[in-house]
Amino acid sequence: MPSKVSTTQEVTGTGTVQECDVLILGSGLAGSVAGACLSRQGAKVVLVDAGQHPRFAIGESMTPQLVEWLHILRSRFDVPEIGHLLDVKAVTRNIGPHHGRKQSFGFVRQVPGQEPDPRETTMFVIPKLLTEASHLFRQDTDQYFFNVAARHGCHTRQNWRAADLDFDDDGVTVTGQNGEVFRAKYLIDASGFRSPLAEKFDLREKPARFKHHSRSLFTHYIGIKPFDDVSHHPRSLRPPAPWHGGTLHHMIERGWFWIIPFDNIKESRNPMCSVGLTFDERLYPKPKDLTPEQEFNRYLDMYPAVKRQFEGAKRVREWVSTDRLQYSSSRSIGPRWCLMSHAAGFIDPLFSRGLSNTFEVVYSLCTRILDSLADDDWSVERYEYVERLERGLLQYNDDLVNASFIAFKHFRLWNAVFRVWGGFLTPGVMRLTKARVNYELDGDEDHLRGLERAPYPGLWFAESANFKRILELTAECCEKYEVGEMDGDTAADIVFAALNDLESLNPVFGWKDPETTRFIYPNAPMMAKFMYWAIRKAPAGEMRDLGRALASGIVRSGLRGKKLL
Repeated sequence: MPSKVSTTQEVTGTGTVQECDVLILGSGLAGSVAGACLSRQGAKVVLVDAGQHPRFAIGESMTPQLVEWLHILRSRFDVPEIGHLLDVKAVTRNIGPHHGRKQSFGFVRQVPGQEPDPRETTMFVIPKLLTEASHLFRQDTDQYFFNVAARHGCHTRQNWRAADLDFDDDGVTVTGQNGEVFRAKYLIDASGFRSPLAEKFDLREKPARFKHHSRSLFTHYIGIKPFDDVSHHPRSLRPPAPWHGGTLHHMIERGWFWIIPFDNIKESRNPMCSVGLTFDERLYPKPKDLTPEQEFNRYLDMYPAVKRQFEGAKRVREWVSTDRLQYSSSRSIGPRWCLMSHAAGFIDPLFSRGLSNTFEVVYSLCTRILDSLADDDWSVERYEYVERLERGLLQYNDDLVNASFIAFKHFRLWNAVFRVWGGFLTPGVMRLTKARVNYELDGDEDHLRGLERAPYPGLWFAESANFKRILELTAECCEKYEVGEMDGDTAADIVFAALNDLESLNPVFGWKDPETTRFIYPNAPMMAKFMYWAIRKAPAGEMRDLGRALASGIVRSGLRGKKLL
């Protein structure tokens, strides 16, 4: 495909300035998908990266909300290849047989020197009606979408570092270390923590504004044993789905191990697992006398059931050992620029929210850039919602993750936090599905833009004052438990009572039954029962309105021969 970047001669030190509409720093999934969306809609895009593909990356675990944002991006920007991420079969068929299945979120509480108590485990199995999500082998997916961006017209550079960013009222001039110069109307920085834009404008807050603290060790292994094979739990107390079918979280005091298998479907040819340990650096300071592998093994030795998973396993990549993961920026939007997603800030990989947050921002940012290209209005005010969205995504995730780390050492309190997180996932996805189905039926983008008129941008059920109130209550109770103002059982009881009193919380899956339902497994009959409840039994308001609108969209979609998912 011919380049969409025009070239004009300028009297400059380098001779030639190449003009474009948008320049994107960073070609991970965020930058490449944004570039593909903009190019597909006719924008002239330059996509540059300081490194090259293929390369190791984390952020491998998908969620139902992420899948629905991918549906929205595919439909709105007409990028069919985004559909290749929608379920594990599509990923395997179109990108390659190196990816795993994200069947579930599994949580096992671990105590040093002890076998885990089978009664201190929880699991949420993702309803198949929503998605059969994937564990993404990021070196493959990122290279694939870099190539997709190029196919749709992005002018690409790898091993290309920006030496200077020079902004004025009409755009930005970006000069590479190799002397190459681009002139763009807008700059997207999707480069993550080492953002050139954040450095130029000194945007990093020191320290980060977040409550949560953690650092991490991570790599890839081969030969990891499924926890199902090494657990001593009796079958009667095991979950109805295998632990190895999804992302496994081994919870320790103020930390967690992750096990993300790429080998848990028969079609996979990838024997690897993503492995990591994320823990509070204030409780677990980084040692100066140990290698990352020695430090990781020291913690494996403390937890016998986790260690059994690693017997005979071999590391296949170098360890990455971080300092504190959390960083934040004083702002993420400015004149002619945006710090996008992980360039703006980061909390923790717990709950796998990173990619979902990223693609929500991609939608809101790209729609505004296309509007600006149409009417030449690049005012910061037009982009103010993106700033509020990014701050909300980080703030609410900080509340949730910090509460979770506090609760890990007290199972009943963790069980309460688990229900606050999981109980609102399905309606959060339903609101996206409703908007997308209606958009696909009549082509009116107001269905999608209406998602931005919700009162709580960044909250995963963004219309719900009840959810916001309970999340804030949960964070408050956990923080009081942390400082000794409240015992763990009292804190848990307060949250359980708030959930039980909430008539709009789905009672079908078992979210209101903490003592009897630790494993949430919504099969097809249960999903049908849930939809009946949402349409007929839920109290007037957010859930009944959402259930009825979604059901109507499903019926109309079926009548027109369209697929919902």
